[in-house]
Amino acid sequence: MHNYLDFEKPISDLEGKIIELKKLATEDESIDTSEEITRLESRVQDAMQDIYSKLNPWQKTQVARHPQRPHFVDYANALFTDFTPLAGDRKFSEDAAIQAGLGRFNGQPVAIIGQEKGNDTKSRLKHNFGSPRPEGYRKAIRILELADRFSLPVITLIDTAGAYPGVGAEERGQAEAIARSTEMCLNVKVPIVSVVIGEGGSGGAIAIATGNRVYMLEHAIYSVISPEGAASILWRDSARAKEAATNMKITSEDLKSLGVIDGVIPEPIGGAHRDPAKVITATGDVINKALSELSTHSANQIRAERRQKFLDIGRNL
Repeated sequence: MHNYLDFEKPISDLEGKIIELKKLATEDESIDTSEEITRLESRVQDAMQDIYSKLNPWQKTQVARHPQRPHFVDYANALFTDFTPLAGDRKFSEDAAIQAGLGRFNGQPVAIIGQEKGNDTKSRLKHNFGSPRPEGYRKAIRILELADRFSLPVITLIDTAGAYPGVGAEERGQAEAIARSTEMCLNVKVPIVSVVIGEGGSGGAIAIATGNRVYMLEHAIYSVISPEGAASILWRDSARAKEAATNMKITSEDLKSLGVIDGVIPEPIGGAHRDPAKVITATGDVINKALSELSTHSANQIRAERRQKFLDIGRNL
């Protein structure tokens, strides 16, 4: 069953009619509904093209959060072979919001780090809705150190509303863990390719997104704070999230123009959840190209270019 967003009502109405016609044809084979179904399917494509060609930042935020959007586990299963997850930070415990390990990408050994939100109630609770605790970032640091030691390129997939803000997380040094993870990303001498596949929220995202190449899916968002959080702080009214999203420049187009990201990966019409296989393949192609380009650089050059890349952000605005 497809979950429709508020602005997708014209699409849901048309697809509802298609389902009814298909059911009618199944129940009575003497009724030919193929012509009407074809006509309605054409109208669905036109409606999706029209709606998704002019999404505003708040609508893009809703698409980025769509529950059926492919998550880290979907990318890991499709893009990596021999993936061996590694658990725990060797200091406190395991954090399931950050998934990390070693595997092969197109036959090449790589280190993989990503945030997993979960796709049903049980898995969302297990992965804490993709909001990591300090031990998640310390696990990421452990994987980054391992990658650096064995000269393994790092691929990170970002999809989090932000780091977990609970009391326990703060007591265990959430801010310090995020800062250390960001520092480790800057210091390693291996290529890091990062892709924001859904939400890229605040320090929770940048902690594993400080890469040589940073990409976003077309309808992903990347921001210093969630629109709801910004609205609560600026206007004491979270209901003004739509206004905040518009002013914060959180879309892939905005961030590409500002030089925060290196490229935008197109999504199928209707969003990544409409054709997960297609968008995952496109993401793999972009990662492969980036790793190929970076493979010609020396270790010191990789590190220096990555540090300079982030120092230059905003310099020419």
